[in-house]
Amino acid sequence: MINQNPQSFKCYSCQKSIPVLGQFKITRTEECPYCSKSLHCCRMCKFFDPKVYNECHETNADRVVDKEKDNFCDYFILSDGSTNGPSKEALISSADALFKK
Repeated sequence: MINQNPQSFKCYSCQKSIPVLGQFKITRTEECPYCSKSLHCCRMCKFFDPKVYNECHETNADRVVDKEKDNFCDYFILSDGSTNGPSKEALISSADALFKK
Protein backbone atom coordinates (compact mmCIF):
# COMPACT_ATOMS: atom_id res chain seq x y z
CA MET A 1 0.00 0.00 0.00
CA ILE A 2 1.27 3.48 -0.93
CA ASN A 3 1.65 5.99 1.88
CA GLN A 4 -0.76 8.78 0.91
CA ASN A 5 0.42 11.04 3.78
CA PRO A 6 4.22 10.94 3.82
CA GLN A 7 6.10 12.89 6.50
CA SER A 8 8.39 14.32 3.82
CA PHE A 9 9.30 13.91 0.16
CA LYS A 10 12.29 14.82 -1.99
CA CYS A 11 12.38 17.32 -4.81
CA TYR A 12 13.26 15.59 -8.09
CA SER A 13 15.70 18.36 -8.98
CA CYS A 14 17.70 19.28 -5.87
CA GLN A 15 16.94 16.05 -3.94
CA LYS A 16 16.35 18.05 -0.73
CA SER A 17 13.76 16.74 1.69
CA ILE A 18 10.58 18.82 1.95
CA PRO A 19 8.61 18.27 5.18
CA VAL A 20 4.87 17.69 5.07
CA LEU A 21 2.83 19.38 7.77
CA GLY A 22 -0.80 18.39 8.40
CA GLN A 23 -3.08 17.90 5.39
CA PHE A 24 -0.99 18.50 2.30
CA LYS A 25 -2.03 18.82 -1.34
CA ILE A 26 0.26 19.86 -4.17
CA THR A 27 -1.34 22.66 -6.18
CA ARG A 28 -0.44 23.28 -9.81
CA THR A 29 1.75 26.28 -8.94
CA GLU A 30 3.55 24.72 -5.95
CA GLU A 31 7.36 25.09 -6.08
CA CYS A 32 10.27 23.59 -4.20
CA PRO A 33 11.27 26.01 -1.42
CA TYR A 34 14.97 25.30 -2.11
CA CYS A 35 15.36 25.37 -5.91
CA SER A 36 11.99 26.81 -7.08
CA LYS A 37 11.31 23.92 -9.48
CA SER A 38 7.68 22.95 -10.02
CA LEU A 39 6.37 20.18 -7.76
CA HIS A 40 3.13 19.48 -9.68
CA CYS A 41 4.97 18.02 -12.65
CA CYS A 42 5.42 14.59 -14.20
CA ARG A 43 8.82 14.11 -12.55
CA MET A 44 7.14 14.27 -9.11
CA CYS A 45 4.26 11.93 -10.00
CA LYS A 46 4.11 8.27 -8.99
CA PHE A 47 3.06 7.37 -12.56
CA PHE A 48 6.22 8.87 -14.13
CA ASP A 49 8.60 6.33 -15.65
CA PRO A 50 11.06 7.28 -18.41
CA LYS A 51 11.12 3.67 -19.61
CA VAL A 52 7.46 3.45 -20.70
CA TYR A 53 5.45 4.97 -23.56
CA ASN A 54 4.82 8.69 -22.99
CA GLU A 55 6.88 8.28 -19.78
CA CYS A 56 3.65 7.66 -17.84
CA HIS A 57 2.03 4.52 -16.43
CA GLU A 58 -1.40 6.20 -16.42
CA THR A 59 -2.78 5.30 -19.85
CA ASN A 60 -5.66 7.82 -19.71
CA ALA A 61 -3.47 10.83 -18.96
CA ASP A 62 -3.00 13.45 -21.66
CA ARG A 63 0.50 13.72 -23.11
CA VAL A 64 2.75 16.25 -21.38
CA VAL A 65 5.81 17.25 -23.39
CA ASP A 66 7.90 18.97 -20.70
CA LYS A 67 7.98 16.59 -17.74
CA GLU A 68 9.55 19.21 -15.45
CA LYS A 69 6.93 21.97 -15.88
CA ASP A 70 3.73 22.36 -13.91
CA ASN A 71 0.68 20.85 -15.61
CA PHE A 72 -3.05 20.27 -15.22
CA CYS A 73 -2.93 16.46 -15.08
CA ASP A 74 -5.88 15.09 -13.06
CA TYR A 75 -4.03 11.83 -12.40
CA PHE A 76 -1.14 13.43 -10.50
CA ILE A 77 -0.21 11.59 -7.29
CA LEU A 78 2.84 12.81 -5.41
CA SER A 79 5.76 10.40 -5.30
CA ASP A 80 8.80 10.80 -3.07
CA GLY A 81 10.72 12.25 -6.05
CA SER A 82 13.91 10.33 -5.36
CA THR A 83 13.43 7.40 -7.74
CA ASN A 84 12.41 9.16 -10.93
CA GLY A 85 15.72 9.05 -12.77
CA PRO A 86 18.19 11.79 -13.69
CA SER A 87 17.14 15.40 -14.36
CA LYS A 88 17.03 16.89 -17.83
CA GLU A 89 20.17 18.91 -17.05
CA ALA A 90 22.05 15.77 -15.98
CA LEU A 91 21.06 13.98 -19.19
CA ILE A 92 22.13 16.92 -21.36
CA SER A 93 25.50 17.25 -19.61
CA SER A 94 26.07 13.48 -20.00
CA ALA A 95 25.28 13.70 -23.72
CA ASP A 96 27.57 16.73 -24.09
CA ALA A 97 30.39 14.86 -22.36
CA LEU A 98 29.81 11.81 -24.55
CA PHE A 99 29.96 13.83 -27.76
CA LYS A 100 32.59 16.27 -26.40
CA LYS A 101 30.43 19.28 -27.17
